[in-house]
Amino acid sequence: MKDNDQTGTSSPTFSRREFISTGLKAGAAVFTTSLFPSLNVASNTQYNVLFIMVDDLRPLLGCYGHPEMHTPNIDSIAERGTVFNRAYCQFPLCSPSRTAIMTGLRPDTTRISENRTFFRETIPDVVTLPQHFKDSGYHTQSIGKVAHIPDFQDDMYSWSVPSWRPLWPRFDETTPSWQAFDVEDDEFRDGKTAIRAVQVLDQIKNDQFFLTVGFYKPHLPLRAPRKYFDLYENTSINIPFTSRDTPIDINPPFWNEVRPFADIPNNWEPIPYSKMLELIRAYAATISYVDAQIGLVLNKLDALGLTDNTVIVFCGDHGYHLGENENWGKNIVYEATLHSPLIVSIPGQQASGKNTDALVELVDVFPTLCDACQIPILPELEGLSMIPVIDDPEIPWKTATFSQRKKKRTIRTDEFRYSEEGRYKELYDYRTDPYSEVDVAVDPEYTEIVEQLSERLRAGWQEALPENIPTRVVPSKTLIWDINADGIVDVEDLLLISNNFGIELPDNPKVDVNEDGNVNIIDLLIVAAHLGESSQAGSPRTISIADQHIHRVEEWIYDAHKIKDASPIYRKGIKNLEMLINSVVPNETRLLPNYPNPFNPETWIPYDLGQDADVSVHIHNLKGEHIRHLRVGFQTAGSYRTPSRAVHWNGRNSIGEPVASGIYFYTFTAGDFTTTRKMLIRK
Repeated sequence: MKDNDQTGTSSPTFSRREFISTGLKAGAAVFTTSLFPSLNVASNTQYNVLFIMVDDLRPLLGCYGHPEMHTPNIDSIAERGTVFNRAYCQFPLCSPSRTAIMTGLRPDTTRISENRTFFRETIPDVVTLPQHFKDSGYHTQSIGKVAHIPDFQDDMYSWSVPSWRPLWPRFDETTPSWQAFDVEDDEFRDGKTAIRAVQVLDQIKNDQFFLTVGFYKPHLPLRAPRKYFDLYENTSINIPFTSRDTPIDINPPFWNEVRPFADIPNNWEPIPYSKMLELIRAYAATISYVDAQIGLVLNKLDALGLTDNTVIVFCGDHGYHLGENENWGKNIVYEATLHSPLIVSIPGQQASGKNTDALVELVDVFPTLCDACQIPILPELEGLSMIPVIDDPEIPWKTATFSQRKKKRTIRTDEFRYSEEGRYKELYDYRTDPYSEVDVAVDPEYTEIVEQLSERLRAGWQEALPENIPTRVVPSKTLIWDINADGIVDVEDLLLISNNFGIELPDNPKVDVNEDGNVNIIDLLIVAAHLGESSQAGSPRTISIADQHIHRVEEWIYDAHKIKDASPIYRKGIKNLEMLINSVVPNETRLLPNYPNPFNPETWIPYDLGQDADVSVHIHNLKGEHIRHLRVGFQTAGSYRTPSRAVHWNGRNSIGEPVASGIYFYTFTAGDFTTTRKMLIRK
């Protein structure tokens, strides 16, 4: 039984015409560079990173209190690292969860709630975890299943070289849910993945690297060499078979993942107890199979002498039901599907081999790796570095974690899990009900708790952050883009560069950031890409535009779009400049000139909203004939100037035909506000 390899290829370049119009109302524009201070590890070393991710893995491991499990290699990571006993994913499904991990953003921000959409379609300019490391000088590479959407593993912004993942076989309705084979490990995809990872480590051993290795098992079907099944021949695996107390219309039983297989009843009959035991044994066997493949990678890392200079992260993308609450699979909001394994090992960490009960989330992995490797924590991230917990496993930490499945939202605290979906509410009290068997949401004794947790659920994840996040004294780093050396990259640094445009021998040589002998918009964009970064640990910083500088920022963006280079650093610089502009909340509603004008064939119509309103644009020709109605809909107060926010017209009428050259009028309506401007199509 052989399966074919598949080599990844580079994704196409993302090119988006962007602009900024003039005439922005003078005023302060502010955006916060962080929701919390960025923390730094005591070491001044930028370590390598080995990030191991496993599909559909619940914390059924030796290091998680399951001595019946044969997982010596994963347990070895735990022995030199920190085991997070209470780590939770943000969405119990592969792509939404992996997107949250790799972007550091929650599902409400990524807008990914299924396995079909690539996040570049919803958040095209997001900086991913590997992309941030690549921008910081790392070689980044992906082996195996790291993302559910292949497009991510071909994302040219994230990876230094094309990624590799073995071919996924097509589902066959005659396939049983589990099978044991008398074959070698490398007959299966995960064995091939481990071999490829070992080869890559040999190739990049002299580089500073960020290597992700993703394993497919224990995803269904549960296939592995027979020797791993033999490990559990006479073993009792500790899985609680719990009953169901929740109405079916809140959480339908048996998410249809195990049902399609040939040996499973497909008419919603109960799965026989004997079949349950078979499935659990097969699940355990595939975990041990993956553990052996991880051992190959760890052994190679050690043989190359890289272990003591490499941060290792091991995690699952979410949890998994093995019969609890009458469920088999994932994609349902329960403790078993949200509770995820997470182990972090940092060279030289003092509290090694420890377990912590701190509440953490998989969205915390991104800032933690930045923190461990002395890379600035991006201000837009929606997680929190776990370095303080790694240093002190008993430190008071988050008071809750937050997860969701589409419209269903849930909050997990030390003692409770509370969930809402429409009019339905669920509450489980882990003080008396550790396996989520009894929903007490309608119990009068819990009325006050339901009200409190409902309020906290709406308040969101920021409310649950630690009150006093510790900072540490570390050697300050010199940032080459901190032009005035004040410890923060801000608008003042941009102004210093702008004031020296065209000067061959500037008084401050740092303004020629790329050292090409010419101070220009390219130098400014490089610095803008690092806007908000700081050489010091400390409180959150804000970046503001003084009234007299707003038009200069607009000019920078206009000049930046003339650069015919789609490199990520320039794109990020433009994005950060636009963040400054877009953060302005205008005092009044007004329509701005379309851009470009004249145009052919498309143009953008920017505007400011002083208050929330329904927005629409009607286009007429010189004869007064109606050409097109551009329906925008309800918009909140703010500045709508970039293509992603302004109204776009493609130069076509209401039936899709290109319009002729000439003058056209566009009438902008926002609530009670109406005004008209003219524009010119020149072909």
